Amino acid sequence: MLDGLIISIDAMGGDHAPSIVLAGIEYFLKHEGQGRRARFLLHGDEAQIQPILLKCPRTRERVEILHTEKVISMEDKPSHALRKGKGSSMWNAIAAVKAGRAEIAVSAGNTGALMAMSKLQLRMKRGVQRPAIAASWPREDGMCVVLDVGANIECDAAQLTEFAVLGEAYYHAIYKKEHPSVGLLNVGTEDLKGNAVIKAAHERLSQSQLDLNYIGYVEGNDISSGGADVVVTDGFTGNIALKTAEGTAKLIGAFFQEALNGSIWSKFTTALNLMALRRLKKRIDPRRVNGGVFLGLNGVVIKSHGGTDAIGFANALNIAIELAESDFLKVIDDKLDALHDEDDNIGFIS
Repeated sequence: MLDGLIISIDAMGGDHAPSIVLAGIEYFLKHEGQGRRARFLLHGDEAQIQPILLKCPRTRERVEILHTEKVISMEDKPSHALRKGKGSSMWNAIAAVKAGRAEIAVSAGNTGALMAMSKLQLRMKRGVQRPAIAASWPREDGMCVVLDVGANIECDAAQLTEFAVLGEAYYHAIYKKEHPSVGLLNVGTEDLKGNAVIKAAHERLSQSQLDLNYIGYVEGNDISSGGADVVVTDGFTGNIALKTAEGTAKLIGAFFQEALNGSIWSKFTTALNLMALRRLKKRIDPRRVNGGVFLGLNGVVIKSHGGTDAIGFANALNIAIELAESDFLKVIDDKLDALHDEDDNIGFIS
C-alpha cells in the first residue's frame, strides 16, 4: 500500500503507452523528482507494464500496479467511451481521485473521453458548467497560462468570468505569484472591439469585487510578449492558438537546425555557441509546457499530450506535484463562492 503524495496514472493512455508513461516517471524521478515524496498508482495491463518496469529502477520503488485490461482508444468518441469505460485504465485513474486514494489523476489518453469521465465521476464545482483546460505558455519573461484551450468550443460571459477565477488560482499555485494579471483575449484592446459575449465578460470582470488583477482586453501577440499572466478565451480560439504556437515552435526549430548545418562556417559558429543554443532550444521546446489541467472539477485531472515523449510526460507529472503540494483547490473554492455570491447579489445574466 502506497503512502505519501499519490498520483494516479492512466498507464495505457497515449500514442506510445505504456512505455512512454513509465519512461516519463523514470525521467521525472531522475531529473526533477529527487527528494519529492510522490508515489504513483499505475492503472493498466500488468503483463505489459512489468517488463518495462524492470528497466526503470527508480520507478519500481515508487509504484503500485492496479491491473486492468480495458483501455480507451484515442479514436473512441466520448459517448462510446462512457458506455464502455467503467473499469478501464482511464476510468480507474480518475476513480482513485474520487475515492480519496490519490490527489491527482494524469492521462495522455483521449481528451474527450477523459473530460467526460472526469466530469461524470468528480462532478463540477458549484455553479461551474464545464471544466476548462489550462495550458502553460512560454513568454519573454517567464510563463503565462491560457484557458480554455479546447474543452468548450462556445462559451458565455459567465463561463469566461469563471475561467478568469480558475486561471488566477492556477497561476498562483504553479508560479507562486501573488495577484497575477488577468486579460481577456480579443481582436483589439479598444472598448468597441469584440462580440457581445466578450463585451459582457469584460463588463463583468471590470465591475467585479473579487480582487482580481484584471487588466482588460489583450491581443494574440500579448500571449507571448507578456501582456497578461492569465489569458482567458473560449476553447475554440484557445485550441487554435495553442496548435499554431506548437507548430510555429517546431518550424522555427527546423529552420534553425537547417541554418546551423548549412555550411562549414555555420557548424563552426554552432560549436562556439553551443551552450547558448542549448538554452534557446530548451526555451522553445513544447515538451517543457506539456500538461493541460482540467479546472473546475471537484478534484484535479491533468491531460498530457498523447504523442509526447518521456520529457513531456515528466513535465505533466511536475505540474501534478506542484498542484498537489499547494492549496489550489481551497483557493478555487473560496474564489468561486465569492463569485457566485456576487452574481446572486447583482443578478448577473450571461
